[in-house]
Amino acid sequence: MTLTVSTRRRVAQTDLDLPVLGLGTAHLGELYGKVDEAASRATLDAAWAAGVRYFDTAPWYGRGLSEHRLGGFLRTLPRSEFQVTTKVGRTLHRPANPATFDRSPWTGGLNYEVNFDYSYDGVMRSYEQALQRLALDTVDALVIHDLDSGYHGDKQAGYERQLVDSGIKALVELKKSGDILAYGMGVNTNQALEEVATLVDLDFCIVAMPYTLIDQESLHRGMKTCLDRDVSVIIGAPFASGILVTGSGAGAKYAYGAASPEVQARVRGIEAACLAHGVSMPVAALQFVLAHPAVVSVIPGAAKPSEVEANVAALTVKIPAAFWADLKARKLIHPEAPVPL
Repeated sequence: MTLTVSTRRRVAQTDLDLPVLGLGTAHLGELYGKVDEAASRATLDAAWAAGVRYFDTAPWYGRGLSEHRLGGFLRTLPRSEFQVTTKVGRTLHRPANPATFDRSPWTGGLNYEVNFDYSYDGVMRSYEQALQRLALDTVDALVIHDLDSGYHGDKQAGYERQLVDSGIKALVELKKSGDILAYGMGVNTNQALEEVATLVDLDFCIVAMPYTLIDQESLHRGMKTCLDRDVSVIIGAPFASGILVTGSGAGAKYAYGAASPEVQARVRGIEAACLAHGVSMPVAALQFVLAHPAVVSVIPGAAKPSEVEANVAALTVKIPAAFWADLKARKLIHPEAPVPL
């Protein structure tokens, strides 16, 4: 089946259906480099012109900047024509000394300190703050963000308890009242997908790194658990944070850091298969994740119009079946991984 930007899939047992391709807006928060206002607006304009109608953001992206930019764009458009998801678990506050405040890891962004809070009150405050930054009175779904030991260390258990004891009640209430149509959790690791995302009932997970063209370790673990629980998946990092677009070599990014020699070698193998079959690696990366039966949407980021346009065009490119067979024969993807038909 040929997918287009208007193809939609339903999120689990909810009233929310999403386009198979959305736009992730972390780059508009200036993660890897500054994005001026004109470039940000041009990227969003290009997405809309290309038919993109689903946008994902978060308070964390640029410490509020991404939500401000996205909201400034969406607020002038008919609310019935787009869908937006944002995240909860962080609230933003004025730092004690704005003049010396360190915005890292964001290259740019805004001067706001982060407070983690996964309690009932914390979720509600995250939601209210997000609506104000977005200049919207509704979002379609909320996502529990970065409840991950990599962020929290020895505080992880306490934050998990906040979510289980009270935070999830806020999301259930918001869905029951119709404020949102669904709620989910964003995860960055296999461990989080298997252990944290199963702490509470969810409609979906935004899965960043655990399922990409490079790594399918989660196929019979976390991704299977999602299928078994009827939890839909949105793929948040189809390009594995960069290397599946830039290719291997100096400066290649993987999992938001420098790509290891092992990852570089695997990508060189994928590049060789792409060359042999005349396939673009970014196109293969985007289409591959959409073939998994749990996946309803993919939300690659972009910081310029050409990147959005390339992602939209990638949906309709025909990839020969021999390419996927070759990847499996070379043991570059899991032998049982679903592939596009």
